Amino acid sequence: MSGTVATLKDIYSSFSDDLGKEIGMLWDKYDNLRQPWIAEKLELRNFIFATDTTSTVVDELNWKNNTTIPKICQIRDNLHSNYISSLFPNDNWIQWEGKTLEDETYDKKNAIQSYMRTKVHQSNSRDVFSTLLYDYIDYGNCFGASHYVTEGSYDPITGHETGGYKGPKGVRISPLDIVFNPTAPDFKSTPKIVRKIMGLGEIVKLAKTEEVWASALEMVQSFRKQIGEYRTTDFNKAMGYQVDGFGDLREYFGSEYVEVLIFEGDYLDRATMELHEDQQIIVLDRCRTVVKRVIPSPLGKARISHAGWRKRTDNLYAMGPLDNLVGMQYRIDHLENLKADAQDLMVHPPLVIEGDVDPFVWEPNTEIHITGEGSVKELGQNLGGVAMANNEIQVLEARMELFAGAPKEAMGVRTPGEKTAFEVQSLDNAAGRIFQEKITNFEINQLEPMMNSMLADAIVEMDSSEVVRTFNEELGVETFMSLTVKDLMAEGIIRPIGARHFAQQAQVLQNLNMTLNGVMGQLVMPHISGKALARLVEDNLQLQRYSLVKPFIGIIEQAEGQEIAMELQAQTQSDMSTPTEEEVSDPNALSAEEQELAAQPDMAG
Repeated sequence: MSGTVATLKDIYSSFSDDLGKEIGMLWDKYDNLRQPWIAEKLELRNFIFATDTTSTVVDELNWKNNTTIPKICQIRDNLHSNYISSLFPNDNWIQWEGKTLEDETYDKKNAIQSYMRTKVHQSNSRDVFSTLLYDYIDYGNCFGASHYVTEGSYDPITGHETGGYKGPKGVRISPLDIVFNPTAPDFKSTPKIVRKIMGLGEIVKLAKTEEVWASALEMVQSFRKQIGEYRTTDFNKAMGYQVDGFGDLREYFGSEYVEVLIFEGDYLDRATMELHEDQQIIVLDRCRTVVKRVIPSPLGKARISHAGWRKRTDNLYAMGPLDNLVGMQYRIDHLENLKADAQDLMVHPPLVIEGDVDPFVWEPNTEIHITGEGSVKELGQNLGGVAMANNEIQVLEARMELFAGAPKEAMGVRTPGEKTAFEVQSLDNAAGRIFQEKITNFEINQLEPMMNSMLADAIVEMDSSEVVRTFNEELGVETFMSLTVKDLMAEGIIRPIGARHFAQQAQVLQNLNMTLNGVMGQLVMPHISGKALARLVEDNLQLQRYSLVKPFIGIIEQAEGQEIAMELQAQTQSDMSTPTEEEVSDPNALSAEEQELAAQPDMAG
């Protein structure tokens, strides 16, 4: 046995290296630090997707009823639907801001914005953004990146790519599959390790295009072939640890899956005391280094982006909007089942059986046989607490909406009480501040880095011209344009402005409408440009593609309408004065006007 274990250790040592084992131990260290956080998230997930209380801790109360009121799930759905509507209110939520005048020209701006809008649509990246929003709500933390993909196939006959998508694509990283130092000053500066479970087939596919994966595949196959005959106890003695999700090492190495750890950041070589910056290290089986290189992204450390819902001081793991509501959801389910059990006791109260009573079934029209001085009595129930439980449940549900940053005004439910237009606007702006701040935070810290990373990947990987859809403002129609890498190369930043523009445009229009309809509006109207006001409305409501706003177009069209009406009136009169075929065939026939004149009395006589 000792010889078997020693041999297994030798095989494992020959396959592993110090850097790979260090990355594996670093994953274990950071993963252990977040275990309390993971336990909280698993409890929250149970409440979100619960169909009854048997899957939550409420079941420990041992109520006869096990109903759950899915309030926390409803708040989750409301937040997601309102967040997604604010982020993407229209198709023009992507804006390019150039660093210099040359980078801000119309052609450059239109090319970059059109390219990114087209690629986001073609790659279904909005579905990725939607999933990131669910992470933002459920975990309080969301992580994203991007990569350049070529999903089409090459046709040797035509020499062209056929089908599939080619270009940058947004990628969601599960909060459970990434670890980092939670005490780092910011997410950008901390080393990160992303865990992936890849099938052997995926590695074979990568090996066809990348040499490093070809050598990795060879090592994986060789190692698994050598250790295939060893037992579970041999592995436990030789290595002494387990792989997440696979149980013991024998089960893991006997499967068709390979655990891949991707380290990104700075690391210190303790042997030489040399600091290596912006490194990407890919490790297989937590022990074997496959790739060690500079992060293959023009953005370096910023390749992986992170947004937290409620930030903590001195801890990068943020809280989510639902974290503080778990206890209230527990209370709601507790009260609901307490109330249900009390009502059951009222309908089917306990019985007190005294004396000698024959066995019976408590049901309608049952017969109870009593001998001597025996009796059967119901225990009366006081149900005053049921009404109190109903009231408390309603109060808890209303508070949960507010605590999650989802006020009723934002949900389309008007708060009670008569209000003026100004009061309604003031209350709506105040009630939506938390909601607006949280979605703007997601837009700046998550979407903005991902979009700029996608553009950077396109500039590096794009090898031919591509056709994208654009809007021609002069013609007012959708057209297509061909772009090359040169058209996309510029210094600047892409800003997703959907949520910020959505809130701003609503406030501007409402304030302007109230001002112009009041006394102040009458005083300032002589000094307001009608053309500029029309352009404001066009830009605010995103009406450019419909070509509704043109200088004095209303007056011109009104004049055209009057001209057409006059022409039709003249045509009608001409038709009335022209004799009909009957009148032409009967010269004695009088016209209608002649008959009317003939019927009038002769005033001259």
